[in-house]
Amino acid sequence: MADLIRVGLIGAGENTRLRHIPGLQAIDGVEITAVVNSSPESSERVAAEFGIKNRFETWQELVASPDIDAIVIGTWPNLHCEITCAALEAGKHVLTEARMACDLSEARKMLDVSKQHPDQIAQIVPSPFGLVSGPTLVDLLKSHFVGDLREVVVLGANDQFWDYSKKIHPRQCAKMSGKNVLALGILHETLMRWLPEPVQVFAQSEIFEPTRPSPEENSFVDVTVPDSLQIISELKGGVRCMYHLSGIVLFGPGLQIHLYGSRGTIKIEFVDGEEKVTYGRAQDSELQVMEIPEDERGAWNVEQDFIDAIQGNKPVTLTDFKSGVKYMEFIEAVSRSAEENAPISLPLE
Repeated sequence: MADLIRVGLIGAGENTRLRHIPGLQAIDGVEITAVVNSSPESSERVAAEFGIKNRFETWQELVASPDIDAIVIGTWPNLHCEITCAALEAGKHVLTEARMACDLSEARKMLDVSKQHPDQIAQIVPSPFGLVSGPTLVDLLKSHFVGDLREVVVLGANDQFWDYSKKIHPRQCAKMSGKNVLALGILHETLMRWLPEPVQVFAQSEIFEPTRPSPEENSFVDVTVPDSLQIISELKGGVRCMYHLSGIVLFGPGLQIHLYGSRGTIKIEFVDGEEKVTYGRAQDSELQVMEIPEDERGAWNVEQDFIDAIQGNKPVTLTDFKSGVKYMEFIEAVSRSAEENAPISLPLE
């Protein structure tokens, strides 16, 4: 490969425009040379806005181009597997948006194809939650700052889908988003950076607003992804974990993770891109704000990590395909448990 890394974009949604394009364009030796979006008109707009010289009519044409070394996939999960496998087989490096795929079988196929092409980098855009505080939290848990961890609470409950008069969102359509439910995957991935893997889940789900206005015509369509989900999980070592995910509650708690140990508690709140960490131990009368020193704070570094991996400077850590399959396995187990009204053991066969 030449020193210049030529990147093609397939899908240019909000995260791609706000993060991936600026991030890649800020790296020396990287050029975004082509884009294909959902329509020729939107491809043209993105190309004009960011100075991208080539547009393709289909993603297949972009993947086949000999003038592209790496591909960033910014589509909905329904296309992640097909595009990823085609790109790896065409000799391209791949950075795909999360969630990894529609379901576990697609995720496993992506992992298998990546193993067949070990010289190609295969990376998933990681959950942005916990990037700042994560390194400190890992150290605190290892040092038994809260004692023996006993219980974990994962909250992802807000009113994003409360207004049933709004048009259906792709996240509410299983054909687009697969078995991914609300913020489940993104919060679970964050948690698994810090804690042992789950060994059992028991879930229940509900669709309280079963229809929504169609985005394309004057009609209603079925909602096929739950707007309310509760999970009880057991982690290795006996830690109990409770999840409350909802998109239809007013004045809900938002996005939080609570860690309860024998000697204390740590709470992490994710609000508007910021992470607020509070803690309290037996001798404290109330929770204290944890100030994380600047030199200990993590950060969003996804685009640089992708390029570093391509250049052989370091391996992918956030997030490789093996880790992606792990969180897709959890999502699959949750889906099966809710359908069967029964606990499901992990790992799955």
